[in-house]
Amino acid sequence: MMNGQKLDLAKTDKLYYTASLEPRLVHFPELNYVAIEGQGDPNGERFQKSTEAIYTVAYGVKGLCKREQADFTVAKMEGLWWVDSDVEDPLTVPREEWRWRIIIRMPDFVAADQVASARLAAAKKKPVLAELIQTVAFLPIQEGDCVQIMHIGPYSEEPATLERMHAYISEHGLTGNGLHHEIYLSDPRKSAPSTRKTILRLPVRRM
Repeated sequence: MMNGQKLDLAKTDKLYYTASLEPRLVHFPELNYVAIEGQGDPNGERFQKSTEAIYTVAYGVKGLCKREQADFTVAKMEGLWWVDSDVEDPLTVPREEWRWRIIIRMPDFVAADQVASARLAAAKKKPVLAELIQTVAFLPIQEGDCVQIMHIGPYSEEPATLERMHAYISEHGLTGNGLHHEIYLSDPRKSAPSTRKTILRLPVRRM
C-alpha cells in the first residue's frame, strides 16, 4: 500500500468486519495484530489503561507508516476472552477473574520492528503508561474456521446471541477451537447500548 492512499481494512476486508444476524461459518488466514493481555473487570481501571496503551502504540505505528507513504485507518478494537476454569458457563465466573487480550488488527505491510519502534516512542510520550505500553506485542493470529454472528444491543445481552451461535456449532458437528472473540464495531462512548454492534466469533473444528 505505497500509492499514497489510506488503507481502511473495514472497507477492504468486508468478510472480517461484517456478520449476519444468523450464525455463519467463515474462514480467516493468519493476520497480524498489536495485542495487550490482562485480567479483571472490563469496566475496571486496568482494562481502561490497557486500552489507552494499545491505542497509543497503534497510532504510533500508523504515524510511522504514514511517513513511508503507507497510511492506514486504525482498525476497530477487538477482544479475546477466557477464564482459567473448567466451569460450563464462563459468565458465572466473577468478572475480576476474567482474562482478556485486547487486539487491534494491523495491515499486512506492518512489521514487528515498526511496532517495537512505536512502542518505544509511545512509552516516552506517555510515561505514566510506560509499563503497560512495554507489554504491547506484535502478534500474528490464525483462527482458521470460525462461526460468527452479529449481536446488536447491550453487551449484557450477549448470552442470548451466544446461545444461538453455540446451538449452530453443535448442530453442525463442530466444537470450539480457540478463544471467544469480539469485534466492537460501535464506539460505546458515542452509541446507545441498544444500537451497539458487536461481532461474536469463535474458532471451530470438526468433532
